[in-house]
Amino acid sequence: MYRAWQRYAALAALIVLITIALLRERISQTYDQSSPAWLHRDPQAPLKPGQKTASGSGSGSSDTTGLDSANTDAHPIDTLIREARFSFKQLLGKQSVSIEQAAARYRERRGRHPPPGFDAWFAAAQKNKAIVVEEFFDRIHHDINPLWGLDPAVMRKQTHGQKEVIRVRKGRVTFDGDRRDKLSFRQRFHEWMFPDDRRPPKIQLWAELVEEALPHIPDLDMAMNTMDETRVLVPWENITALMATEAKTRTLIDPSRAISTYSGFADVDAKNEPYEINWIRGEAGKYWDHMRVACPTDSPSRNVTSLEKFDLPLDYPSAPEPAFTYHGYVRNFSMSQDACTQPHIRDIHGTFVESVSMATTHEFLPMFAETKLMPNNEMLIPAAAYLSSDTMYSGGHKHGGPWATKKDALVWRGVASGGRNKIDNWTHFQRHRFVQMMNGTTVSAVERGEAARAPTFALAPVEVYNLTAQRNGQLGSWVSTFADVGMTHLLCTPELKGPDGKKIKTCDYTSPFMALAGNVPMEEQYSYKYLPDVDGNSFSGRYRGFLRSTSMTLKSTIYAEWHDSRLFPWVHFAPFDNSFMDIYAVMDYFLNGHDAEAARIAEESRLWAESVIRREDMMLYTWRLLLEYARVVDDRREALAFVDDLRD
Repeated sequence: MYRAWQRYAALAALIVLITIALLRERISQTYDQSSPAWLHRDPQAPLKPGQKTASGSGSGSSDTTGLDSANTDAHPIDTLIREARFSFKQLLGKQSVSIEQAAARYRERRGRHPPPGFDAWFAAAQKNKAIVVEEFFDRIHHDINPLWGLDPAVMRKQTHGQKEVIRVRKGRVTFDGDRRDKLSFRQRFHEWMFPDDRRPPKIQLWAELVEEALPHIPDLDMAMNTMDETRVLVPWENITALMATEAKTRTLIDPSRAISTYSGFADVDAKNEPYEINWIRGEAGKYWDHMRVACPTDSPSRNVTSLEKFDLPLDYPSAPEPAFTYHGYVRNFSMSQDACTQPHIRDIHGTFVESVSMATTHEFLPMFAETKLMPNNEMLIPAAAYLSSDTMYSGGHKHGGPWATKKDALVWRGVASGGRNKIDNWTHFQRHRFVQMMNGTTVSAVERGEAARAPTFALAPVEVYNLTAQRNGQLGSWVSTFADVGMTHLLCTPELKGPDGKKIKTCDYTSPFMALAGNVPMEEQYSYKYLPDVDGNSFSGRYRGFLRSTSMTLKSTIYAEWHDSRLFPWVHFAPFDNSFMDIYAVMDYFLNGHDAEAARIAEESRLWAESVIRREDMMLYTWRLLLEYARVVDDRREALAFVDDLRD
């Protein structure tokens, strides 16, 4: 009977292997196998300025040996797509199909045993048909590892004493927070559209996600950042010291020493003491100065201070940053997001001009957030917008028709979020810049030498991208043929109201430069081939909806999210620089002779999004993150380990 069971088990394993192989082949069946694989860096090692590395989040090696020489006439984006597809295919070959395989790959990459409960987590992943690749969870360890240098008891006290906390006790989830957080998402929908209004019930949506992983989540407290803005900025020197301590704790303890029972939170529950954090407020215009102390000491931005005022000409780059580009196109997407490597970002992004709100600390508070800047120290979880079915962010159940039926054009609608735009600073905000750059009339005026018509940007010199339309002085006319971009509300500061008491959507200081555009719901946007996505107050909540659509996503951002390690630029989306100077060249590539490449990116994105950023995947990611978190705040953390696969 035992041998019969073994035969059935072997047959089942074989079927699983064949199924996964077929899936992998479906996703990558036509990838060019002639390109060399990218080198993968240690995800715990911070990226240094100019470092030429790659990762699953889209950073690419700048060594082009065997790529350029293969076809000297190839467009740079051809090379980037070929690189990315090969790297993606290589990563797919690392899927784990058994608990033994998953645990072994965890130990190899992390240098310690998985946390207790890892087997139940992996069983749930298999049940939910999740694709398990260890690199997909690099973000968790990037966020968690510095906590190994802190005192567990202090961390428990810190988090327990915060005002907005999700608590897990004996298999039950509760949350403490503002009364407004208990309203439904739809009740807060309108208010969330406007940065001067109160937030939606993010904490409730997150609590519901945690609840889906019960009863497997140990007792813990999650201090939550419910603001749009990121908050925890620990000085680089402190993080470096903590990481050195963490490195010393990495060890594969003898299985006989391992324990599987978490200690719990009885100590902090008994005392129930508040813990005061020194929150820095009222310095939104100086956020850059708080951010730069978290940058590496040798980074370009470390010793560059905030601008004293913003009624000055833009510090707009004349060419793309070579450290993360290939012939002017984004190659290292992670590095393109990093403000530490780009001092000019302080002048062209609302986060560093004047954010809507601010509550920042340089103390290391273990805190969870839906997004963060690269130097921030929160632990990332799936965004609340992705946990809602509201059509504002999903577009509904329909995600667009066939590619051939779509408009061969680009569409974007949004409000003028990004911070408090005012008469003396609005020209420094990213969304205002994007709207102006995608307005053909404005671009034509710039071509005629009327720079005053476009105070938000400057055209790159012709030789940077050598676009035919720009050489002929027809760039604006060409942009008008494909771009449908505009604001639906300009969010003036101070807010203006009409005689009837209703908010006025226009501003005196922006009216000469841009007009309001009619609303285009997400569902209608899916009838266009190209969907650009740019930052607002922080990340854009439409990103997941775009990726799941049948259109192609173009992405520019300085914010990191939970899913970055499992999305590949030039495979699942087309990246563009945060200055937006390369957007014309990117669109020129796809619109002029490369429609098939755009269609393929759109299709790969849709298939992949329905495989690795489903709600089930968000739950599994959060579940695994919380196992790691529960261990690192436990006094017996060095002994807490899953080792059942190593025992006889």
